[in-house]
Amino acid sequence: MPVLERISAAMRLPIDDILPDLATALHRAGRAVLQAPPGAGKTTRVPLALLDQITGRILVLEPRRLAARAAAEQMARLLGEQVGAQVGYRIRGEAVVSKATRIEVVTEGILTRMLQSDPELRGVGAVIFDEFHERSLNADLGLALTWEIREALRPDLVVVVMSATLDADPVAALLDDAPILTAEGRAYPVETRWLARPRPKTERFEVAAANLIAQAAAEGEGSVLAFLPGEGEIRRVASALEGRVGDADIRPLYGALPFAQQRAAIAPMAAGRKIVLATAIAETSLTIEDIRIVVDCGLARRARFNPGTGMSRLVTERVTRAEAEQRRGRAGRVAAGLCYRMWARSEEGALAGFAPPEIARADLSGLALELAVWGGAEGLRFLTPPPEGAMAEARALLSGLGALDARGSITAHGRAMAALPLHPRLAHMLLEAGKDGAGLAALLSERDILQGASVDLGLRLAALRDPRGFAERAPFALHRATLERVREDMRRLVRLAPKGQPGLSPAEMAALAYPDRIGLRRKGDAPRYVLSGGKGAVLPDGDGMAQMRLLVVTDTDGNPQEARIRQAIALSDAELRGLYGEQIVWRNRCDWSKRHRRIEARAQECFGALVLDDRIWRDPDPQAVMQAACDGLRDLGLPVSDAARRFIARVDLLRGQGAEMPDLREEALLEGLESWLGPYLAGCRTAEQLRALDLLPALRAMLDWGQMQVLDEMAPAQFTTPLGNKVAIDYSGDAPEISVRLQEMFGLARHPAIGPARQPLRIVLLSPARRPVQVTMDLPGFWAESYGDVRKDMRGQYPRHPWPENPLEAAPTLRAKPRKT
Repeated sequence: MPVLERISAAMRLPIDDILPDLATALHRAGRAVLQAPPGAGKTTRVPLALLDQITGRILVLEPRRLAARAAAEQMARLLGEQVGAQVGYRIRGEAVVSKATRIEVVTEGILTRMLQSDPELRGVGAVIFDEFHERSLNADLGLALTWEIREALRPDLVVVVMSATLDADPVAALLDDAPILTAEGRAYPVETRWLARPRPKTERFEVAAANLIAQAAAEGEGSVLAFLPGEGEIRRVASALEGRVGDADIRPLYGALPFAQQRAAIAPMAAGRKIVLATAIAETSLTIEDIRIVVDCGLARRARFNPGTGMSRLVTERVTRAEAEQRRGRAGRVAAGLCYRMWARSEEGALAGFAPPEIARADLSGLALELAVWGGAEGLRFLTPPPEGAMAEARALLSGLGALDARGSITAHGRAMAALPLHPRLAHMLLEAGKDGAGLAALLSERDILQGASVDLGLRLAALRDPRGFAERAPFALHRATLERVREDMRRLVRLAPKGQPGLSPAEMAALAYPDRIGLRRKGDAPRYVLSGGKGAVLPDGDGMAQMRLLVVTDTDGNPQEARIRQAIALSDAELRGLYGEQIVWRNRCDWSKRHRRIEARAQECFGALVLDDRIWRDPDPQAVMQAACDGLRDLGLPVSDAARRFIARVDLLRGQGAEMPDLREEALLEGLESWLGPYLAGCRTAEQLRALDLLPALRAMLDWGQMQVLDEMAPAQFTTPLGNKVAIDYSGDAPEISVRLQEMFGLARHPAIGPARQPLRIVLLSPARRPVQVTMDLPGFWAESYGDVRKDMRGQYPRHPWPENPLEAAPTLRAKPRKT
């Protein structure tokens, strides 16, 4: 009798109805996308259903260690066996398998290691991606690598992608139009209850969560599973619930808990009820058997990576509709249930549909390293392609760590880094430092083991070396569970570490891992630092490390403006120079200082963005001074005199009429300052000197001899009156213009014009007192039509001046009649 039939006969689940269709699809296509609601039984039933159909081992990928263990234990229990027989698991630092193992439940990073070490996956007949909707980075990479293997080497390899809330169509398209199967219905119905109105913004989250959990426990029967964003909220809500839920046990459940406590949280109660306060770790793959009530507090915590800063930060966000549905499904696993949501029903439409995939928001240095080991990303199918900006940042980091060569190919050092179960930074450090770096690598891989302590990483190392003595001496709370996990990881890394360089200090080891986060204290009272990668960081007020000149920042809040330092270790000048002496160089800088409004020439000793020593550059390069002066003019603006402005206007006029003339518009002049003004900037070092600069000679030099001839002929600077006087032409308006006394134009029958288009001059005719009396662009028309009226007025006002009846026959003059005696 097939394995699954024996199990289904004992307890039937909704997924069982679709398993024959899944078997048919896999027989025909070798691949499938399976949608099944929470509680349908897909995690345990599907692998068992394939036992009699698949030749070779079946790999089941789970997103979390707790889920992997729990799934393996449940399947082994259904088979009536111990874990490690037909069903086993592999997680980081632990493997419970044997030669008889057919089903291996593994965390997603384990699959990547298996693929890299054996690209054919020999002995494996099927790979099942469970809870793929979580879209972890390793799951996306694992699917891309597995599919390439199937296409190139293993067409017989069966691939199944499963989820309760997956948008199945894009995944099916990625897998060459894989069949989509949907299991309808859940194990038991779940009633959803919302708040009557949106929660007041003034109400503290923990207070509201504790109130809703207490209400849910009072109104329903059975144990309660409450979803909270993180450990801190779990502790505070647990404290707020004391004495409010009768004799119910309050049990936390989060990733940093020891496995024994995690197991206690999911194990059924022998008697009574429990209140499980959990993070998203309980969203998927876990059946907590006596849960009847779910309280969804509506928040999730996610890591967001900023490629511009090279740092990640944890952000608390509203859950998505898919996550809310996953959480709701926890209440209907073994009986009819209730789901309380800490938001009003009217707010549900504002929730996003799905959480963003990790590949779109995470640090991609690990992915970039794996792809380099694989031979590149060409041809790989990613459901969401990795963002190019984050990938470029990741490759730059790997190059700096020596994992990639100048062509971007993997180095021997990079392969060794990829073989270690660490972030590339820490893998590089462990390879360089050897066994001495195991403790620091383990410490930096986990959450902080101290609560309420200074940022000093040295305190954490002291606690790691002597936990008991440290606890007796230090006033800080020690997170025992995390400490034990760090010590366990340290022992494992000691076994994996090479010989390395002996005698490196913890600060040197940290600097090896974070060469871009070596900080130099800025001037001033505030403990602000510039990091070698060019970003800024600040210590908390009053921290004991505030006076350190140099430090290595190993953890921040990731703020892109100025990151808040959460962990750091002091570094000496000698240690920095010992590690990175070849990268410390003297650079001469000649820059325009916007603050001081002058050129500053400095000789600086630099490591990345850090200026370790700063001196006056006594004899700066003239070219550098010229460039700085140009930058100064771009800051101050061009000092255009009236004469220079008139010259520019003349050139612009001809250029606008089609003549071949240089572009003297301000934006063009500023862009090309170095070429046309550079030779005239000698001796200009301050704002005062730049503002006093005469631009006219340099502007005139931009025109060759022929262009100057054309300019003087077609757009002259002056107009010669009939009397021979030179009158400046103003080109600043919409038409060139002159101002001249009316009598000086007597006898001029043709209106003056300039330029290739023979544009008429605008003539402002002045009275003997040099007041405007008429503006014309048609002098003959003025003489014929308007002059008579002007003459009448002018004769009365200026009787001593000539006002002939026929101005065209009169001689130009500026003279007046002598006074009568």
